[in-house]
Amino acid sequence: MAKPVSIQVWNPSGKYRVVSTKSMPGTRWIRLLTDNDCRLEICTEHKTILSVDDILALIGDRCDGVIGQLTEDWGDVLFSALKRAGGTVFSNMAVGYNNVDVEAANRNGIAIGNTPGVLTETTAELAASLSLAAARRIVEADQFMRAGLYDGWLPHLFVGNLLKGQTVGVIGAGRIGSAYARMMIEGFKMNLIYYDLYQATRLENFVTAYGQFLKANGEEPVTWKRAATMEDVLREADVISLHPVLDKTTYHLINPERLAIMKKEAVLVNASRGPVIDEAALVEHLKANPMFRVGLDVFEDEPYMKPGLADMKNAVVVPHIASASKWTREGMATLSALNVLGKIKGYPVWGNPNQVEPFLQENLTPPPACPSIVNAKQIVCCRPAIGKALGANTDRLVSTC
Repeated sequence: MAKPVSIQVWNPSGKYRVVSTKSMPGTRWIRLLTDNDCRLEICTEHKTILSVDDILALIGDRCDGVIGQLTEDWGDVLFSALKRAGGTVFSNMAVGYNNVDVEAANRNGIAIGNTPGVLTETTAELAASLSLAAARRIVEADQFMRAGLYDGWLPHLFVGNLLKGQTVGVIGAGRIGSAYARMMIEGFKMNLIYYDLYQATRLENFVTAYGQFLKANGEEPVTWKRAATMEDVLREADVISLHPVLDKTTYHLINPERLAIMKKEAVLVNASRGPVIDEAALVEHLKANPMFRVGLDVFEDEPYMKPGLADMKNAVVVPHIASASKWTREGMATLSALNVLGKIKGYPVWGNPNQVEPFLQENLTPPPACPSIVNAKQIVCCRPAIGKALGANTDRLVSTC
């Protein structure tokens, strides 16, 4: 028998039992569930990461849906337990779901929710912050000051890299990669080189238009180039930011060979997924190239760092906080709750998970829909939605379960 875990209960008499494996920011997500006849149980265990046994205890004998976290291992054991308990939905409080065995969820008829459309700008801002912090050696300088070592201005003290007029490289020019590129181009007048399997037409048009604006005002125009290979980006860029999905093709995308072709004073930023970089190789590269700098929000064996990384002064490291703005984290909690609520209520799936603003209006009732179900086409219970009965946004409501 699984050991009981401590919980906080909201609306004890609610008809539907929903479990959240962690407390989440804000209170709107709680109100949305309890106002719709859900008994909400929030785990209060003092653990950063819950074990499978902990989550089994939370699911118990009856559970309609679970809100979980990307640090948890959701596979067949948990999905089969949720199915036995009468559950039909699990929502990850994250846009990524590489912690979820989607095939196992499909076998058990469990819908998988995630939270896209609310992290783009926040994550891009953090990547831009890491770029600037690494290029200008801000963390090193901060530690120097706090240690009481500053005794006067010196010509060579913490000399870093100028960003203006340099080249920013983006690997993966999707929503977040493109938002990051725009920030660096417009903020620092950097030129762009990017690599993506698909052409980023909107990003290219933005850079072209901004370049024309600068030229019309007597400044040097910015330029863009779509690289034929990722290696072209690594060779040419002064700052490289990684924004690929994590799969078998992108595991250790940055390896010793690719590190070797980058500029000796380049800045490498990763706010995507840790295993995209061979972290042990990165440590060796940082040791051998003291002017090469890196900004990391994610790590290969998170929450741990590879030996030696913490000692590298040319590394800026933060604990996976790319989405950690108040608005974004509260929005993620809201979307997670609405995925669960929508599945329980039999609502349709929203047609565009990257346009979720209607769900985030604090004082308005959200649309009767699941914001984002990643396996909606795979679970066999889906059927077409009835359009006109659902109001003005029926073009975005595509299926229901």
